[in-house]
Amino acid sequence: MPNTENNKNLKLFFNNEYVSLKAYVHSKIKDTTDRDAEDIIQEVALKLFSRTDNSSPITNITSFVYRAIKNKIIDTMRTKTKRMSFEEQTELKLLEFSELFYENSSDIYSDTIKIELKKAISNLKPEYQSILIAVDFEGYNYKEIANETGIPIGTLMSRRHRALSILAKKLETKRHIN
Repeated sequence: MPNTENNKNLKLFFNNEYVSLKAYVHSKIKDTTDRDAEDIIQEVALKLFSRTDNSSPITNITSFVYRAIKNKIIDTMRTKTKRMSFEEQTELKLLEFSELFYENSSDIYSDTIKIELKKAISNLKPEYQSILIAVDFEGYNYKEIANETGIPIGTLMSRRHRALSILAKKLETKRHIN
């Protein structure tokens, strides 16, 4: 690798600021280990050094490196979320979803409510069930669903609203019974 100006500046920056970069990564990802922080920094450094010959001069090395690290942290956090099993993701989504129906946090997520919520969702009409699952569990937005299905956004919003209303009534009845 030829010794370009970018390469020299990056080497100097990483040598002088490694501890600060590691502290920055730790401040952004609280549950990270030293190894994870170092891995993130080293991956960013490798990527930056491999591109120094092809890129134009870097005018602000500090900003350039910190921005690259921030982007890598975001990517890392996204992939960690995706590593959850389907069951874990479903449980997390059920917890978030149940918060729509209960103001009192002690009512939010008992095993009984979880079972009743699953039953109530599975008993919805297919068009209500599919919009609810797509938006609230799979994270799609109305525009994406409309583009995919050809169903107008207003219709999708209306179906989801009706589905939520039906679920609220069923769960309220079950809560009073329990």
